Amino acid sequence: MALRAGVLGLGVMGRHHSRVLSSLEGVEFVGVYDPSDAVPEVVQGKDVVHNLERFLDLGADYCVVSAPTIHHLELGKALAERGMHALIEKPVASTFDDARELASLFAKHGLVGGVGHIERYNAAVQAARQRIEDGLIGDIYQISTRRQGPFPGRIADVGVIKDLATHDIDLTAWVTQQDYVSVNARTTFRSGREHEDMVVAVGTLSKGTIVSHTVNWLTPFKERTTVITGERGALVIDTLTADLTHFNNGNMNNNWERYASFRGVSEGDVTRFALSRKEPLLAEHEAFRDAVLTGDTSQIVTLDAGARVVQIAENLISDGLHNREPGPSHAA
Repeated sequence: MALRAGVLGLGVMGRHHSRVLSSLEGVEFVGVYDPSDAVPEVVQGKDVVHNLERFLDLGADYCVVSAPTIHHLELGKALAERGMHALIEKPVASTFDDARELASLFAKHGLVGGVGHIERYNAAVQAARQRIEDGLIGDIYQISTRRQGPFPGRIADVGVIKDLATHDIDLTAWVTQQDYVSVNARTTFRSGREHEDMVVAVGTLSKGTIVSHTVNWLTPFKERTTVITGERGALVIDTLTADLTHFNNGNMNNNWERYASFRGVSEGDVTRFALSRKEPLLAEHEAFRDAVLTGDTSQIVTLDAGARVVQIAENLISDGLHNREPGPSHAA
């Protein structure tokens, strides 16, 4: 018997979730809830319901919460009280306290709760994680991420840290299997909004790896790059193209005494791996569907993991506000 699944919130991501659910094997798409009258009346052949209780009465087994972040706690509570599992878009909640409340609530009811950190399901990220586990580049010394692009009109209730940097926080912790132990940030407010639109963050992970994140909404091109440097080489991930490239440390004989005295590394072979690519959103949905069916949450981003990401993001926001550079609307 197929699982019944629906979507709460019909923004950009809600439309994508509806598309995937409507054709997901083993799942019957029941429809969408959105209180706005400005959304389509029909999505993927299902009527859009504007009353939450009436939508919940449709009897879904699980739902995707893709409403604005400020509504995640309220909608998560409504689902948990009805005994429905939930895949909640990132960030999982507006605050760390709200995120912990959601995690406790779903655990109390014995429900599967997941967070939509979609980058974990990118083929290049998963391949990098596997190759790190296989010891390809040895101990990880440093991770540097760049996530930049134009301003997205769909975002109104959070800044660039909770909207974009949360991707890098989760990706970094997951691919290295390390926790953040310290973070610092510099932020700026150049677009006149109440939330930060640029951040440069640095941090340290639990095994001594140092990290840096450059994230903004004010670059006229889109970039999604992660460089992982280890003792035997480096991996470069491009999540836009799902490409993974390996730069091996060279092992060359050098007869130039002045050059040999520099105790660094030399350039070696470069390999771009051939990867089997699947749409990350589809892979995310397949993993969550399977978690609901089996109770095994090892392949999804749990609510506890999502809460830790929010906690790190809040630390960055707090530190960034303390050290921020004023934008036009904050200048004296």
